[in-house]
Amino acid sequence: MAQTEEKKLANEEKKTDDKNIKSKKIEGRNNAAIERRRLSMMKRISREERRSRIAKKQRKKKEDEFDVRLVSIRRVSKVKAGGKRLRMSVLAVIGDRRGHVGVGLEKGKDVKDAQNKAVNQAKKDMMTVPMKGQTIPHEVTVKYKAAKVFLKPAAPGTGVIAGGAVRAVVEVAGIKDILSKIIGTNNTITNVYATIEALKRLRLSRFQENETK
Repeated sequence: MAQTEEKKLANEEKKTDDKNIKSKKIEGRNNAAIERRRLSMMKRISREERRSRIAKKQRKKKEDEFDVRLVSIRRVSKVKAGGKRLRMSVLAVIGDRRGHVGVGLEKGKDVKDAQNKAVNQAKKDMMTVPMKGQTIPHEVTVKYKAAKVFLKPAAPGTGVIAGGAVRAVVEVAGIKDILSKIIGTNNTITNVYATIEALKRLRLSRFQENETK
């Protein structure tokens, strides 16, 4: 009888040991599967992070291609029901210094918001400036509203002889030698648009015809 009881106890202990071994094996498999899933998730996240970083760098590189000048920053108000609505107005001039320039005037709740809107608007309205070397092809005089702008080509090494509004436009456009004069109003916004209008009226054909004569 004692032997049979000992055998029963040994069998029960063996069964419990087998159960423990099986449970440990199952637990080990589960832990390995969890670890594999965790590693695959980390790899997927790292790939997404790398892609987002690359896309961010590309966007930043495109933005850095343009030289941005904030020519005018004003606070404007609009009277509405309940009081005044204060906003910021920004005039931005952008260019790649290779003959392309654009201007944008937008409003926003703060300077950063207005600047982003103005830059996006300037990118849509980009224009190509006809250039001969580092200067403009010929003289041009433009009257825009109350502003009158006179632009004249200059010899190499002269530099940019211009006021604040004209200087901002011609420098971002890549013009390095120019003479200019602003006649009339001192309004910066009007002078900038007058300068843009003057650059639009430039034609290379006139300069080429003068060279052939």
